[in-house]
This record gives sequence, structure tokens and C-alpha cells, in this order.
Amino acid sequence: MKFLFLILATTAFSLSATKRPNILFIFTDDHAYQAVGAYDSWLKEHCPTPNIDSLARDGMLFEQCYVTNSICGPMRAAIQTGKYSHANGFLVNGNKFDGTQQTFPKLLRKAGYTTAVVGKWHLGTHMSPQGYDYSEVLIGQGPYYNPPMRLDADGDGKHDEVIKHMGYTTDIITDLALNWMKNKRDKDKPFMLMFQHKAPHRNWQPGPKYLNKYDDITLPEPPTLFDDYKGRTLAAYQQDMTIAETMNRGDLKMDAPRNLTSEQRKLWNAAYDPKNEALAKANLSGKDLVRWKYQRYVKDYLRCIASVDDGVGRMLDYLKEMGLDKNTIVIYCSDQGFYLGEHGWFDKRWMYEESLRTPMIVRWPEVIKPGSRNGDIVSPIDFAGTFCEVAGIETPNDLHGRSMVSLLKGKTPKDWRKSFYYHYYEYPGYHYVRRHYGVADGRYKLIRFYEKDVDQWELFDLKSDPSEMTSVYGLPDMAKVQKRLNKQLAMHRKNLAVPKEDPPHSIITRLPPRTRKPTKPN
Repeated sequence: MKFLFLILATTAFSLSATKRPNILFIFTDDHAYQAVGAYDSWLKEHCPTPNIDSLARDGMLFEQCYVTNSICGPMRAAIQTGKYSHANGFLVNGNKFDGTQQTFPKLLRKAGYTTAVVGKWHLGTHMSPQGYDYSEVLIGQGPYYNPPMRLDADGDGKHDEVIKHMGYTTDIITDLALNWMKNKRDKDKPFMLMFQHKAPHRNWQPGPKYLNKYDDITLPEPPTLFDDYKGRTLAAYQQDMTIAETMNRGDLKMDAPRNLTSEQRKLWNAAYDPKNEALAKANLSGKDLVRWKYQRYVKDYLRCIASVDDGVGRMLDYLKEMGLDKNTIVIYCSDQGFYLGEHGWFDKRWMYEESLRTPMIVRWPEVIKPGSRNGDIVSPIDFAGTFCEVAGIETPNDLHGRSMVSLLKGKTPKDWRKSFYYHYYEYPGYHYVRRHYGVADGRYKLIRFYEKDVDQWELFDLKSDPSEMTSVYGLPDMAKVQKRLNKQLAMHRKNLAVPKEDPPHSIITRLPPRTRKPTKPN
């Protein structure tokens, strides 16, 4: 009798485990929401994302997904832990992620999920990712072509090896993710796969298939391409991330990548040499040269995304073919937003909209109403809590994020956040964006730049000034709004236990060379 009870109990657990939804987390690096066709933007007509867009058609698109710290490593650490940078210890690129701390993959694995991460990791460690049954990840930033990758096939972190792959990295990552799905996962368990691309990170090297995409058209320019930075603090002047001055020869494809095979180089040169020769003959200068740089940059950026979208399509096709699509939550997200010429910039880091907001789309058949759009303030720090609820795990009480399951079901809790705290630490550092923190509520945004030589505030009304061109901080008619946001800012800092002084490991001691030498505004 006791033996029969054990069999029934084991069977019940097995059935409950199989009913729990699988989780496919598709994650890109620096994919701007403006470059996703499902989002409304001035680039909408040219975004090569039909497969990503299909997730919005069949699921829910989030219009206000805010990041906590708009830079690659810190956001990846925030997603793993569900906590802000000051709490998880990863504040700036160059920190080393403490893999011994609580992470959502560890919680899922303990609860019976089989877990894997394939692609970009970028958490500053030479050890294999912890909490995964399987990992094969790029070493550091990783190249766009012929990447070496660190393989830990059994998840023990002790027998990993470096595998040299040949081909285009985006395609290779897709191949490896599909191979794990088909041949290596434990098919008796629900799965959680982090399918993470390097693209479209700088310096935007397209794959062979798309080297000539967009050659026959001129892409639209953002209205603020020639921003003069008036109406904001000194921080906006002192950055070093302009298309006009900061981009180098590699960014602009004046020089071919050094690690190409002879066949890859032949295809690359056939695509870029004629275009570069045409530039030399045109002898452009001033705004005409900036416009040329912008076209080269954004076309390459979108070409990289086209390959990502192809990979998304291949994975979605596999889920459908195997009958896994009905019981799999598919998330598409990026580590932060990105500038596609707005304010004359590329890169991220700022609390301004283009880098604060990141695309997030979720498909969950029979739970999410197809074609839904959500305007609540959410964040990648909410994924950890969400995955815990989905898996039937008790959510740790120390998370800074919270589960989005109710939102996915179309119901916003009355106590859902109405404003959001942001904090960027990396200064001095690449691109020379000043340290700042602030609060945003969807319409208004209060920002404090807090360096000793630049301790200044900005306030924006996104309804009247959606491009954030002119700060209204200190204006009499904004006094009530300013007071309210200051209270919210103080509340967030207290509730999150943000230290009054930045932690020592946020200090950047190596000052990178400055490309742009901005003049002080009049």
C-alpha cells in the first residue's frame, strides 16, 4: 500500500511538472524598441522583425518597460537576481558577478526545471554560469564572426571547455539553442532556456546574408539628429557618443574585421568596398558627412537585427513543429534601449527615453489575450518573480521586482508601481555619461546628475516634450510636480536601501581616451 502511494505521489508530481509552462527567454543586446516593427516609431516601416512582431500579434507588448541601469552587464545581473545593481553587486561593466548569490535559474532548477543559457553572458567571469544544467556562452563581448565559446555541458562548472565555432555568431547561437532543445534537454522536465544574442551590439557587423540590405534606399532620420543640447544640463554636452565625432573606422566599416576567413572577407569586401569608394569620391563634410555616417550606422544595425529575427523564426517554428508552442511562454526582451541617431547619439546609459525603455513582448497561449498592449511600468527586474510564480515556486521576499503574471492575464493590481527608480554609475567611463539617478512615472521624469563638478537636476514633461529637449526644472508652474517627484525619489531610495555613497566597486579607475572634445555651452 505504501509502495502504491509512493508511485501515485511520484506520478502526480511528474504530471504537475509537465503542466508547468516552459520558458523561452529570447534576449538581445542593445535592441532599441524603435527598431522593432511592432512598436510605433519613425523607423517602423523599415524594421526587419516579422517574427518578433508575431509575438506581439499573438501576445502582449509592453509600452513602458524600464531598465534599472542602462548598460549591458549590470542589466544582466539585475535580471538574474531580480535586484538593483547596488544589491546584486554588479554596478558597472568590469565588475565580476557573484554567481554564488540567489538567482532565478537556481530556483527553477531546484524546482524541477531543466535550465540552459546559450549565447552572450557578459557577466565578467571566466567561470561557467551557475544555476544552469547546460551553458555555451561567448567569452566576454564575443565577435560577430567565428566565435570561441565556453561550454559547460553538464552544469557542474568544473569540466568546461572552449569550443571554436566558424560562421556568423547570430546563426551559431541559434543553431546551438536549437540543438539543446532537440538533443540535449531533459524532455521529462519543463525547460527554461535563455537564448541570448550578441547582436545588435556595437560595432554592428551584418551577416553574409544581409550585407547589401537597404543599399537601394535612404532611411528616415530622427528629428533630433542635429541636437545642440541646449535646454539641458552640462552632462548632455560633455558626453562622448555622437555619430558625428565618436564613431571610429570599424564602426563605419572603413576597415574589415580582422578575424574573417578568406571567404568571409571576400563577401565583406564585395559589399563594402564599392560603397566606401563612393564615399571617398563624394568628399562629404559637415552635416552631409554626418548624414552619411548615420545611414551607414543604422543600416548595419538593422541588418544585424534581420539575422536575429531569422533565428527567432527558426525557434518559433521548432516549438510549433514539436507541439511545444501551446505550453511555452516566449519572452522577447533586450538589456536596454539604444540611440539610433536621436540627439545625434548611439549607445545607451542615459535615463532619457531611448535608453531607459527596452522592448518587451510576451506570448503565453490561452493566458494572454492576443494583440494586447500594456501601459503599466514594468522592468526586467520583474522576470525573476514572474518565473517563480509561473513555476509554482515561493517568491523570495528580498526581490526588488515583482511577478507580472497578473498583468499578463490582463489584470493590473491596485498596488502596482506608479513610478520607477533608475541609477547609472559608470563615470568616468566609455562615452563619458555622468552618474545620475532619478524617477519616472510615464509622463514626468526627474533626474539628478550628482558628480562634484556637475551637480544638476533636470525635469521633463513627456507629454509636451516627448524628445526631452528642454528641462523645466525650477520653473514656478512645475513646482507641484517637482515636489511630488522628489518625494517619490526619496521613497524609492529608502525602500530600495540605496547607499548614500556609491559602493567602492562602482568606481572606474581607468579613464578611457576621449574621442570628442566638447566645448562648454554659452
